Amino acid sequence: MTRSKSRNAREAQQQTLSSHDDDLSDAFDGFSGGESIEKDEVEAELERIVFGDDAGFFEDLEQHAGSKATPNLDELGSALSEDEVAGQDDLHGVDDADKNKLFFLDSAPVYSSERKEGRDSSPESRGAAWVDPDDEHVLVSLSSNSRLRKLRVAEDEDQINGKEYIKRLRRQYERLHPRPDWANPSTLKTKPRKAKRSALNGRSSPSEKSSSDSEMSVDGGEQSARPLADLLQNIGGLVGSTTDTTGRKKLRPEVINIQRTKDVGPPQPSSVASLAFHPIHPILLSSGPAATLYLHHISPHPPNPNPLVTSLHIRGVSITTSVFHPTAPARVIFSGRRRYFHAWDLASGKIDKISQIHGHQHEQRSMERFKLSPCGRWTGLVGSQRKGGGNVNVLDANTSQWVAEVRVEGKGGVADFEWWGDGEGLTLTSKGGEAVEWDGRSKRIVARWMDEGAVGTTVIATGGKGGGPKDLGGNRWIAIGSSSGIVNVYDRRGWSRDTIPANPTPTKVFDQLTTPISHLLFSPQGQIMVMASHWKKDALRLSEQ
Repeated sequence: MTRSKSRNAREAQQQTLSSHDDDLSDAFDGFSGGESIEKDEVEAELERIVFGDDAGFFEDLEQHAGSKATPNLDELGSALSEDEVAGQDDLHGVDDADKNKLFFLDSAPVYSSERKEGRDSSPESRGAAWVDPDDEHVLVSLSSNSRLRKLRVAEDEDQINGKEYIKRLRRQYERLHPRPDWANPSTLKTKPRKAKRSALNGRSSPSEKSSSDSEMSVDGGEQSARPLADLLQNIGGLVGSTTDTTGRKKLRPEVINIQRTKDVGPPQPSSVASLAFHPIHPILLSSGPAATLYLHHISPHPPNPNPLVTSLHIRGVSITTSVFHPTAPARVIFSGRRRYFHAWDLASGKIDKISQIHGHQHEQRSMERFKLSPCGRWTGLVGSQRKGGGNVNVLDANTSQWVAEVRVEGKGGVADFEWWGDGEGLTLTSKGGEAVEWDGRSKRIVARWMDEGAVGTTVIATGGKGGGPKDLGGNRWIAIGSSSGIVNVYDRRGWSRDTIPANPTPTKVFDQLTTPISHLLFSPQGQIMVMASHWKKDALRLSEQ
């Protein structure tokens, strides 16, 4: 029963679909495949508005052509083939003048010379991309901010406008971060192909090496900074010769030009207690309580400014003093608060330990304070004994054997000592102000004198080589600093071994500092004296002699 009902339903559905198909076929019997439906007025108007008509197309074409030069259609047609000309039957009914306007020549854009010059010019010539007009109305105080004082041109300068402030900041940045060579195409020099091929092969001829060395020289005979690769090829590049053939130039009077450059290396693990420059090459030696010595190549130019040459770590030694040997720069002498000191030979890498002074080990319980003589023959060690005064033990710099002892009377022991300019003697002073002149040739004290108004003498320095008495080392100036911040400067031109006054009068007295003087130093020619105190920030002064 159920099957018969479903069969009848399917038959009824099929009859209904066949009837619909018959109706649709009857509706389209009047239309043939080649005929088109005619458009009414509304549809034609809408098509004209949206797509346009022939008349509007030619009007727009004339307006678009304007004054552009178009080629003649007849000239183009002569170059076409017969098939291409036959294909132009679609242009039936178009005038020749209108046909010429249908075509135009397309060419690449032409850049003017001014635009090319502007594109190739430097950023400075093009100017800033954006300028704030309010910069000229902004005032910046340079003297009130300690970090901006270095931007001043004159000491009494205070306020500048924002535009000038931007210029000085940019100038200061370029000093600390110089522009690399690849950013200055005008400074790059083209090298011959032969040099490039030899560099690729990893070898160079002796003539090429000599030419490259001559290119690194600087006008005026001054030593130039050598590349790190040349320094590491041979240790001889570090030690060099012990004689300096270039004469020292004097400083211009009343002109001091100091500029900050790129900092040397990353921050060390401890404070820097000692600094020393190589006598010949641009090498800086630094050390501190971290028991590590660092050698940096001073070359503040990108991409790798002031690279690290090498370092040495000594366990258990808090280094307080490290210096290059004056006549054998391949040796580095360093010490700490220990009963021994070390000598590092850069050529061989050997490290010697001098542990004691035979016969004087009780007087020398610490070797942290020492100075090498300028001639390189002697080493002076400040003794640790203070009973009955103080002493300095003089050792042979080559054999480390004890040579002599220099004693000074007074309480508190030795304040400081300084070698004569020729290294044949030294001047020793106690904390009570007494000064002793010791001659190394005769191994005896030749004179004693008192510093005027001495209150806790701290440091002593000599300078002005060649302007003083030859029998006292040839230095003209001698300066003594005290714990009260006073610095007395004496002129030794009228002195001699037999005529040193017991109570000389200082030539100049400087009282600009109020804390104990910790550093005194003269320039090589004695024109400038530097005095400083590490007990107070920015406590450094320069004096012209």
